Amino acid sequence: MSYRELLQTYLKGHWGKVALFTIALFGGIAVQLLAPQVIRAFIDAAAEGAELGLLVRLAVWFLVLGLANQILGILAAYSSADVGWRATNALRLDLFRHVLDLDMSFHKERTPGELIERIDGDVTHLSNFFSQFVVQLMAGLLLILGILVLFWLEDWRVALSLTIYVVVVSWAMHRRREVAVPASEMERETNARLFGAIEERLSGLDEIRANGASRHVLYRYLLMQREWYRKSFRAWQLRRTIWSMMMFWSVVGNALVIGLGIYLYRQGAATLGSVYLFYHYMTLLEGPLERISNQFQEFQKAGAGFRRVQDLLKVRPQITDGEGVELPRKAHSVAFVDVSFSYSDQELLQGINFRLEPGESLGLLGRTGSGKTTLTRLLFRLYDPQKGKIELDGVDVRQLTLKTLRKRVGLVTQDVQLFRGTVRENLTFFDPSITDEKIYEALELLGLRRWVEKLPQGLDTPLHGEGGGLSAGEAQLLTFARIFLQDPGVVVLDEPSSRLDPATEKLLTHAMDRLFQGRTAIVIAHRLETIERVDKVMVLAGGKIAEFGKREELARDPRSIYRSMLEASRQRELERRLEEVIP
Repeated sequence: MSYRELLQTYLKGHWGKVALFTIALFGGIAVQLLAPQVIRAFIDAAAEGAELGLLVRLAVWFLVLGLANQILGILAAYSSADVGWRATNALRLDLFRHVLDLDMSFHKERTPGELIERIDGDVTHLSNFFSQFVVQLMAGLLLILGILVLFWLEDWRVALSLTIYVVVVSWAMHRRREVAVPASEMERETNARLFGAIEERLSGLDEIRANGASRHVLYRYLLMQREWYRKSFRAWQLRRTIWSMMMFWSVVGNALVIGLGIYLYRQGAATLGSVYLFYHYMTLLEGPLERISNQFQEFQKAGAGFRRVQDLLKVRPQITDGEGVELPRKAHSVAFVDVSFSYSDQELLQGINFRLEPGESLGLLGRTGSGKTTLTRLLFRLYDPQKGKIELDGVDVRQLTLKTLRKRVGLVTQDVQLFRGTVRENLTFFDPSITDEKIYEALELLGLRRWVEKLPQGLDTPLHGEGGGLSAGEAQLLTFARIFLQDPGVVVLDEPSSRLDPATEKLLTHAMDRLFQGRTAIVIAHRLETIERVDKVMVLAGGKIAEFGKREELARDPRSIYRSMLEASRQRELERRLEEVIP
């Protein structure tokens, strides 16, 4: 995407406001060119002893022009800011949507703080580019052209000198227009890493305090701040070279005009008003040259932001929609056919083969790192396997659209995600088409209606993000109701009872029984009690299936891994009870 395409895309629908800004800006230019002529006439008239009425009329005209200039300036500032914010907000929305569609592998390599800075910080520097750069550049050039024309009409010697001056200054600015873009890009990258580090440290605040790592964290933060300072200072130095250059040329221009004005006045070739006019126009000429200089500095910031936005938009998801095969609303069969998956050269799953019939439930067991969570993420297509295929009702999941797949497969993660909003909004994922009657029907079936009705405001009870106001168990139960409203054909539960107290676990058990009715289910569990009602059990070890079969048969088989796990669990429970009885 080029700068022109960027403007066309995000200014679409705002051309009326752009036109208003342009008219106000160009009207201001006309007023600025006319006002010095009124002042020149006033000075010459006063020097010649003109009548008071003429001087008053000229003074009134000058005040009118000054007021018009202020009104046009306010109108231009408002319309440009409005266009800039609307365009950049649209770009932020597109970037946010793009990032949400990217693969989990992309998000694993970047912190939320870094992505926030990419989506918001980089785009902020494009605001001026959208709202002002092109128009300000055109307006500045037009004002310079108008001033030079008026100089030529007044005196060719002054006009020729200033024409050469403008050409030299413009050439110098053009040569320096992108001198700071690479440094500014590095500045933005360092800023993003700094924000990522801040987010990471704040999210781990409990662990940092508990382990006495505050000094180490502050030291690492100091090192990052130093790096950010060095790169920011370097970028600022390069950007300010344009400003320093303009200050030098401003002094040269003023000295040139004042010297020529004094010379012409002494020669009788210019009046006192004309000398003032020359000086005023030279001061006016500095304005557009300085604005163009500032726009080039802003352009360098925008150029750095634009390149980083481009880089982000070039990242394409590897997980894409399939042909769009439809699935009926029922329990689906699930089959893994010779599935292998590795991530970052680490093999996580090897040759996984199993099948679940519609309505069957599976309990997944294994040590941490054995591949349990990875297996379910493949079913949900957060990743795709490098080898083999996964089928729902005999259809390769890669042939389904992601929307269809994720409607038919429901996922409850171990880390419950609740959002700032009411209980109702969290249950419906902010879908207003789901009625309260349907919500209460789902809660009734899961045995949760009385619990929700006991909340301070029922369904209207606000949650303050991260489930604020609810216990871990209550938050887990809300996600069960959320999945029930989705009505998928397959449900995946990742450690559903890991955060629950015994009382809440009874509610969970009832909710699981209702959730499994008419659905295929996969339950990842560390606690064997969680999978007492499943049909089949699979034990993973080292990314391979160590054992798979019907739960009751494996429980009776003295040679099975599952049987040994049950016996070990009972032994631990017996020892715990004995410790309670015997001091």
